[in-house]
Amino acid sequence: MTQDLIVAPSILAADFSKIGDEVKAVDVAGADWIHLDVMDGHFVPNLTFGPPLIRALRPHSKKVFDTHLMVSNPDALLDDYASAGSDIITVHFEACPHLDRTLSHIRELGCKAGVSLNPHTPIDGLQHVLDRLDLILVMTVNPGFGGQSFIYKMLEKITEVRSMIGNRPIVIEVDGGVTADNAGKIVASGANALVAGSSIFKGPSYADNISAIRAATA
Repeated sequence: MTQDLIVAPSILAADFSKIGDEVKAVDVAGADWIHLDVMDGHFVPNLTFGPPLIRALRPHSKKVFDTHLMVSNPDALLDDYASAGSDIITVHFEACPHLDRTLSHIRELGCKAGVSLNPHTPIDGLQHVLDRLDLILVMTVNPGFGGQSFIYKMLEKITEVRSMIGNRPIVIEVDGGVTADNAGKIVASGANALVAGSSIFKGPSYADNISAIRAATA
């Protein structure tokens, strides 16, 4: 995967009454990836959507489908999310007692493998699975709801992750409270993929909002 800046609009902030059109709109507006926040109402205090919606959206965009599983038992669901059209599947470190096996399974399914860390979770547990990883997602809010404010302490964590991975071609993704106001600091800390929901889907122009995030990192 490229190390150039990746902007991944989160459809969690889209208008679900016309979700197919919303995916098409951010695709045309310049999204690199489409970020799909899956929540189970157990691992996080919210419930969103599952494989049927992802499968229904797949024909609406050829962009990378970046599926973020905020669920308690991801191992039972990996096959379903891969077959629905996910290109990347990211699981939470906190939900995977056998993380090496989980990441290996994701890759066996033909998807890129990612792992996400909640704000309180240290990065040390990733040291022995780095060679299984294509992506590390640093949560910069507590997962479960859109529209939260960015936790600036996480900039230090992003820098730590960048140092830990060295020259490995692992994407460092950031999710939570990303805006044009903080995108520059996030990228300067070492991230190269930005998930943005409210700051893109707030309108009136998705293209202008994506461009503003890119411009802030130049």
